[in-house]
Amino acid sequence: MLYSEVYNLVMAATAETHSAPFVRDVLGRSDYAIISELVEPNTQVLDLGCGDGELLAWLAAHKHVDARGVEISGAKVQRAIARGVSVYQGDIDEGLVDYPDHAFDYVILSQTLQETRAPLQVLREMLRVGRHAIVAFPNFGHWSVRLAHLFTGRAPQTRLFPHEWYASPNIHFLTVQDFEALAQSENWIVERRIFLQGQRKVGVLPNLMAEVAVFLIRKS
Repeated sequence: MLYSEVYNLVMAATAETHSAPFVRDVLGRSDYAIISELVEPNTQVLDLGCGDGELLAWLAAHKHVDARGVEISGAKVQRAIARGVSVYQGDIDEGLVDYPDHAFDYVILSQTLQETRAPLQVLREMLRVGRHAIVAFPNFGHWSVRLAHLFTGRAPQTRLFPHEWYASPNIHFLTVQDFEALAQSENWIVERRIFLQGQRKVGVLPNLMAEVAVFLIRKS
């Protein structure tokens, strides 16, 4: 495809995105807003890589969920506990063996999948202990990442991925299409898929236009 054709395609999709519905923030993040819409009230929720527990605290206060979390950083665990959230220190790459099957209604993994050593194992464990999994991840297929790589010939650095290659926490570089293909190969049911560019939902060409993808999945 010629550069001019690619440019026109991106501009057309961008114009449509700018007219798409605006997504509000929850705790300064649009993916948290989508997650908060997906989680039903009065349910049991486990957040993997929950940081200092701010999303769990918000869900507990506004959706009245039974909120639990797993976080590898001891300092963040302490801050989460100070918020009144039940969080324990653990490495999600080592599995969720302490939890029985279907212990939770929702298991959340937000902006962490690309940092795990064994993402498929993590996803399978999420769907073992949870009836539904909510997975949000940055889309490495976004046009800005493609152009940065094309024109610099170096590991892409964009607003979404500002790190130098040697300092980046990201070790797996997936796109929207990659996740769709994985879900199909694993026979997972995709209940919802929401794509975001900044504060707006993306309705067309999500693999090219979405900065962040949020999937709600379950086992078939």
